[in-house]
Amino acid sequence: MKIGRKPFGKTEHQSSIAIFGAAALGQVTQGEADSILETLFEYGINHIDTAASYGDSELRIGPWMKNHRKDFFLATKTAERTYEKAKESIHRSLERLQTDQLDLIQMHCLIDADEWETAFGEGGALEALIEAREEGVVRFIGVTGHDWMVAKMHLRSLQRFDFDSVLLPYQYPMIRRAEYAQDFEKLYQLCRERHVAIQTIKSIAQGPWSEDEKSRNTWYKPLEDQSAIDQAVWYTLAHRNLFLNTVGDIHLLPKVLDAVTRFESGPADEEMENLYETNQMAPLFAS
Repeated sequence: MKIGRKPFGKTEHQSSIAIFGAAALGQVTQGEADSILETLFEYGINHIDTAASYGDSELRIGPWMKNHRKDFFLATKTAERTYEKAKESIHRSLERLQTDQLDLIQMHCLIDADEWETAFGEGGALEALIEAREEGVVRFIGVTGHDWMVAKMHLRSLQRFDFDSVLLPYQYPMIRRAEYAQDFEKLYQLCRERHVAIQTIKSIAQGPWSEDEKSRNTWYKPLEDQSAIDQAVWYTLAHRNLFLNTVGDIHLLPKVLDAVTRFESGPADEEMENLYETNQMAPLFAS
């Protein structure tokens, strides 16, 4: 079954509601990556989200673009904060991705207040992103982030610049915290008013890895049981204006995509509380 699509904010692109989180390609072979390409076509995924810092991800996607560039909305990120370094990063990503244009370039993990001032200031990274858009090297500009402050910082960023998209965590244990839920809701409403696309990450995160426990290519300990993944995915998709960026592990990817295809409605509050308690879920970040 193909996954549904909807407008990606004001870009006019009809993106699959599940966006391929290409961090999953950071440590795989080209052969493994190519098998994932077939999975993306099988489910109708037409939007890829990667980053310069995701290991070999851009290098694995590059060969796909020779024959399939028109099949995907292609997004990457730069963590650089100055004009010169961000410009270099964008052009390095173009080379690695084997394309002459990005659909979306995002300022990556822009949370720290000092880094924020640098990126938005004179000679900052935003100048390079705007220049790239003016030159036709990129089409749209977004901003991403993690941690408890991300929604507040995205609101601040949107006050300074008219971004086309934002990306941030939407994990049930985090939403249980009233302050984060309130900040997320404020951001959600502003993005709806401005037609800014909202991408969500960490939907199937069970919690942080404990020491020496890591067994998946994810930055967090993921839920693994299909029924648990179903509930976590459906919880996100119940908010119709959110996009769900998929898991950073190729072996869990089919479970997430399967859950997306079977989505009808979100779980009840008591079902999510039961999921939370049964799986000993926890927020991803320290308070």
